[in-house]
This record gives sequence, structure tokens and C-alpha cells, in this order.
Amino acid sequence: MLDLIESPIFSVHSGGDSGSPAIDFIVGFLSIIDSLTHSSPAQAFATLLPGIAAIQNIHPLLVHFPIAFLTAFFLIDLLGSLLKKSEWRRTADWFLYLGCIFAGLTMIAGLLAADSVPHPEAVHQIMEDHESLGVTIFSLASALSIWRLFNKPAFRGVVNYLYLSLAGLLCLFLIFAADLGGLMVYKHGVAVAAAQALQPESLSAHHHHDSE
Repeated sequence: MLDLIESPIFSVHSGGDSGSPAIDFIVGFLSIIDSLTHSSPAQAFATLLPGIAAIQNIHPLLVHFPIAFLTAFFLIDLLGSLLKKSEWRRTADWFLYLGCIFAGLTMIAGLLAADSVPHPEAVHQIMEDHESLGVTIFSLASALSIWRLFNKPAFRGVVNYLYLSLAGLLCLFLIFAADLGGLMVYKHGVAVAAAQALQPESLSAHHHHDSE
């Protein structure tokens, strides 16, 4: 029953079938809708996307995009080169450009996060190396994008081998950066609220862009 006189109130009436999974799902769904109508925007966001609401910065949200786009760029470009498919290489262009844009956004978000997220002293150098790799990835992706943008004809010969080698190196840097990011989160609990609550005395806020 939907009562629209004052505020939305949802209820489900069933003929003794309250144990049905379908009924339980509907009741739960309508309960969420009902709670959202009485919540502030921030509360509604936390109800709908509790995982995103719990993160301390947007770096984890962005990091998957450059990994996916730049890896796809290299694989498509490599196959296009080996199979002599020029249209594949033109498709790879867009994966490179999108990967470069998201690499820049991810790098900025990461630099901002590094200066605000508490972390143990043992993690400081790992975070510094992770930052350096992020900057390197964005720089190399930018260089490959500019090179490709101003050299529309397909690369050939030694130039093509050099270009693909640099693209492969870019993917290698992505692997190392992802590994260090995983090390910080899954071993040291950086930016994980439960881990921080267990060891508050070991955390400190480093300023990564000041002289130490």
C-alpha cells in the first residue's frame, strides 16, 4: 500500500507467505526506499553506496581506470601491429588517451591522499615509491599520447619497436604501482578504518611534499 497523503509509506500485505524470499526482498527494498525519503542527501548516499561513503579519498575509485585503459591500449596496439590491423591501432588511440587522462586524475588524487591519510612510519617509503611510479606512469602515458597524436601514420620499423617497448614498459610500471598499492592496503591497512582503529598509536600524518 502506498500512502501519499503526507509522506511515502510502503507496506506489503501477503497471505501468510511472509517467509518467501521474493516477499522478503520486496519488503527490504521498500524499507530502503522508505528510509531514503526521510534521509538527508548525505545519509541517502551512505545508504545506497556504503562502500564509497566509507573511503577516505577518491584515489581507490579512480585507480582502476588507468590500469584498464592503458593495459587495453598496449594489448590492442601490439596485436594490431603483429597482425597488421591499422584499424585496431586507431582504436588503441582512444584507450591511450583515456588512460592518460585518468592516470593524471589518479595521480592528483593520490598525491592529495598521501598528505592526509595516516599511515605507519614503515609505510612511508612504500608510499613514496608508489607516488613516484604514479608520476612516472602519467608522464610516460602523456609522452606516448603526444607522440601518437602528432604522428598519425602508423609507426613502422625501429620506431614502431621503440614505441611498443615503451608501451610495454608503461604496463610494467602499472603492475609495480598496483603491487605497492596493494601492499599498503592489504598488509599495512593504510586508509582502512578497521586497521587504523586497532593501531592508532602507530599512525602519523606525513607531509610528502615538505623537506624531511
